[in-house]
Amino acid sequence: MLKVEQIQQYYGGSHILRGPCFEARMGEITVLLGRNGVGKTTLLKSLVGVVSVKSGSIALAGAEISREPSFMRVRRGIGYVPQGREIFGRLTVEENLLLGLASKPAGTKIPPQLFELFPVLKKMLQRRGGDLSGGQQQQLAIARALAAAPRLLILDEPTEGIQPSIIKDIGVVLRQLADEGLEVDGQRQRMAVLLVEQYYDFAAQLADQYLVMARGEIVARGRGADMPRDGVKALVSI
Repeated sequence: MLKVEQIQQYYGGSHILRGPCFEARMGEITVLLGRNGVGKTTLLKSLVGVVSVKSGSIALAGAEISREPSFMRVRRGIGYVPQGREIFGRLTVEENLLLGLASKPAGTKIPPQLFELFPVLKKMLQRRGGDLSGGQQQQLAIARALAAAPRLLILDEPTEGIQPSIIKDIGVVLRQLADEGLEVDGQRQRMAVLLVEQYYDFAAQLADQYLVMARGEIVARGRGADMPRDGVKALVSI
């Protein structure tokens, strides 16, 4: 679904992304790990078009998107859950979810499956986003990204500051999305998931494949089941 080749990105005189290459496959969870400051969030922002890349290729389902604006990438099927959630605190849960449908035709309804994945949101539709707990806001942020039925879901540290019970619930949802996809117009649409995560145990539990990043490069990769054998925890420990 996603193929990244040799992308380069700079902030001023700092060389942030140094040619990472990887793929995120349909029906799999690809976990990207690394210590703080190695370029993980910059990489994700480059994938969704929030920051531009100097060179290299980003392809979604075979289409080159590295020069396209963010809204076109969303239309092509990218959903993004940023670090820190970034929901709209003064808007209701329902209004936040409707914003996730901005790329769809006017009048498109909120997919009912979102309330099956996150039942708490249905009970709080008219509550302001800022009144939700941190875990509930994270569920809202994920549901908002799913509203447009993306083919690639990108999440930046969704467990940050979240209570353990909701971390477990989010893990169940991500596994279900990778295995089963989303229901779109009565049919199941498969999905790829790209997850940046600092919480090693959560990442190891979910990963179909893993990537380790250091100094803007991918320095290790493999199957999720091999993470203990490959010593990934030592590579990403601070």
